[in-house]
Amino acid sequence: MTGTQSARGAALGWLGIVGFSVLAGVLVAALALPAVLVPSRASAAAISVFENLPDYITIGRLSQQNEIFATRGGKPVRIATVFDQDRQIVAWDSVSKLVKDALVAGEDQRFYTHGGVDLKSIVRAAAGNVVDNAITSGSSTIDMQLVKNILVQRAVKIEDPAARAKAYKAAITDTLSRKLREIKLAVGLDKAYSKQDILLGYLNIVGFGGNTYGVEAAAQKYFSVSAKDVTLAQAASLIAIVQQPSLQNLGDPSMYAANKVRRDQILADMLTQGYVDEAEYRAALATTIADEVHLSAQHSGCLYAIDAKFACDYVTRLVPTLTALGADATEREANWARGGYQIYTSVDLDQQDVATAALRQKAPAATTRFALGASAVSVQPGTGRILVMSQNKAFDNSALGGGSSTTAVNFNTDRAYGGSSGFPTGSTYKIFTLTDWLQNGHGLREYVNGSVRTFQQSSFSASCSKPFVGTYRPQNSSRYEGGYMSVLRATEDSVNVAFMTMAQQLDLCDIRDDATAMGVHRADGNPLVVKPSSVLGVNEIAPLTMAGAIATIGAGGTFCTPVIVDRIIDPAGRTLVGQGRACSEAMSPKVANTVAYALGTVMTGGTGTNGNPRDGVPLVGKTGTTDTADQNWLIGTTTKVALAVWVGNISGHQDLRRVTVAGTNGYNTKFNVFRTTLASLNTNPEYRGGDFPAPDPGLLVGQGVPVPASTGNTLSVAAAALSSRGLRFVDGGTVVSGLPAGQVARSAPAAGSVVSKGSAVTLYTSDGSLAVTMPDEVGKQRSAAVDDLVHRGFSRGQIGFDWKASPSGRCRINASSPRPGAATSVDSTVTLTILSGDPQSGTAPPAAACP
Repeated sequence: MTGTQSARGAALGWLGIVGFSVLAGVLVAALALPAVLVPSRASAAAISVFENLPDYITIGRLSQQNEIFATRGGKPVRIATVFDQDRQIVAWDSVSKLVKDALVAGEDQRFYTHGGVDLKSIVRAAAGNVVDNAITSGSSTIDMQLVKNILVQRAVKIEDPAARAKAYKAAITDTLSRKLREIKLAVGLDKAYSKQDILLGYLNIVGFGGNTYGVEAAAQKYFSVSAKDVTLAQAASLIAIVQQPSLQNLGDPSMYAANKVRRDQILADMLTQGYVDEAEYRAALATTIADEVHLSAQHSGCLYAIDAKFACDYVTRLVPTLTALGADATEREANWARGGYQIYTSVDLDQQDVATAALRQKAPAATTRFALGASAVSVQPGTGRILVMSQNKAFDNSALGGGSSTTAVNFNTDRAYGGSSGFPTGSTYKIFTLTDWLQNGHGLREYVNGSVRTFQQSSFSASCSKPFVGTYRPQNSSRYEGGYMSVLRATEDSVNVAFMTMAQQLDLCDIRDDATAMGVHRADGNPLVVKPSSVLGVNEIAPLTMAGAIATIGAGGTFCTPVIVDRIIDPAGRTLVGQGRACSEAMSPKVANTVAYALGTVMTGGTGTNGNPRDGVPLVGKTGTTDTADQNWLIGTTTKVALAVWVGNISGHQDLRRVTVAGTNGYNTKFNVFRTTLASLNTNPEYRGGDFPAPDPGLLVGQGVPVPASTGNTLSVAAAALSSRGLRFVDGGTVVSGLPAGQVARSAPAAGSVVSKGSAVTLYTSDGSLAVTMPDEVGKQRSAAVDDLVHRGFSRGQIGFDWKASPSGRCRINASSPRPGAATSVDSTVTLTILSGDPQSGTAPPAAACP
């Protein structure tokens, strides 16, 4: 604004104040009541009210749209707009001159010459436009209308309902006191701002029907163009709306006629004022409203997102936690409601689409036999950035919903951020027992007992809990599993009882703490359950949490809290931080690398093999299935990307192993979704992982001790050998054996197996029932010797032959192993040396020649 404009505005503003102050008493009488009824003190009171009003008002920040972005092809793509008021603030050059001229011609023809108050209009209104102290038309300038809109916007932001209603009523009710307020504030506004600022402020704030505010949003909604590109007829129609937005907007053809009447009047005023010529006027006048209107849907919220709707909803629920939006949750939500923010997420729409397609194909949302749910969520190890957040059911948070194939519940997140209470994780939780096992110095090659048995719950330690009582009898997933096995094999095959045995040697609270260090928490907000069965995954946890946990292994032991907001652009165009990275060392790299080594066997030959895309990218992971197989999991990670897939019952307990889903056994659904999604992620060079570091040699063996050889020893000697190594002896009783009665026949675990100090080793002694002395078969024909051995209890299939070159003794036995008279067992292998009868050959003659 130039100095001349400032001086002129100040002079005009002062004239307005002085003029109205002089005329206030008269205007009060003229505008409020018949002159014969107005006591002199009424004018005095009005003047007092006027003088006590503030001198100025600021335009301030207006509510507008927020935008949420993801990436496609590496470039930002807007996926949703979220707003309380559909408004886009635009600059002066982004609004067509036609709109500005139409506004002045139609609403305030002396706008550029008055000082905020048009005295001529006030006097004209005073000629009889008031009934019962209510001003019905006439005197409002653009400045005064802007003041009214500012006061309305301030009113609707008041949190207290009663105060909000009172302020709103005061801002819109046609009373003399409101007019007095608008007059004084308009004068102050005209002194503080340039005419350009006031005109643009009005165009950005004013309502255009429904929830549409500001000329840019209105132009896009009604004509599908920007405010800078509207035609003359469209400009006049837009300004026609502001007179009566609820009756003259273009959202419904029933209002076209009313809009046209006002539009045509504005066009005539523009012609009279010289803003358009006759030809332009005639052309615009001839344009029909229907030909000009091209409605575009301006929907707010994630229901109308073009993609990644659940991720969008997750972002909006995170608003109270986004520190860039304000000092506390209340301020952040208030700033978000005002809008104008752009949130850029880490979601990769190319990968999101692949995951969504796989889920909806492999786990159809319309399944009616049971409540089938499925989700896939991917995060980056070392950053926690969420790349994919998808599920089989479509997002619908409308009041009526969209039926059984839709939901407003985000299966991937916690209850506070999506409504889900999580799902029991099954054996995926074994990762934390394995981690604690290694952190306590144990090794992968240590043997543990995987045989099904009843545990006394008091045998489990938990420093954070009261002693457990009662018994617990966990089952293995297959009746063929069991016996002593290495921890490595127990992990590969996910043997439940083996992990219970491991947990007996640990502290259950330490296992919980290791899980917590990897970001694990219950989805419902309650503390993690600590009891023996928790080892097998009874806690209900969100897939996003488990993705973050397995990503810790991919990052070499560093846990990073999953984040989805990369950065935020505020209404002023400044770049703000998103969700700051929060990373910490959950375990040492050597432990993480050894856990990865064990989990690698799961994906190459163990329970997770079917989920491996086998595309050359090293992969580690863990499966999980609840007791009734109503919840199924597969979580895995490369060095660059982690993925958690959950498939299960939203409600109820349908065993997925006993039902077909999309043409395959329901148990396999998780594999199909995981394999497809990870294969796609691995095709992106940014996400394609490399080799995992080698496991720590010390943690392969751990601090265990080998079981000593005891076969053939007496029970007392064998027991003493165990005790000397810090192992406990358990008498397993007698077994059928060829050793002399009382000698140790075998041990469990077997000799050479590495076990933890303090472990129990079971010794089995021979009952002597298979013991025998090797008969002397030398000199006998082959057939006679074999028949004699079989008669003595040897198995024909255990008798072998070794031919020896000889000129004589054809087909006769020359020697035996064991030698004649030696102690042996009837279940031992016997080798008979036979003469060939050929001095040059040590091979058997034709069978017919030597039966």
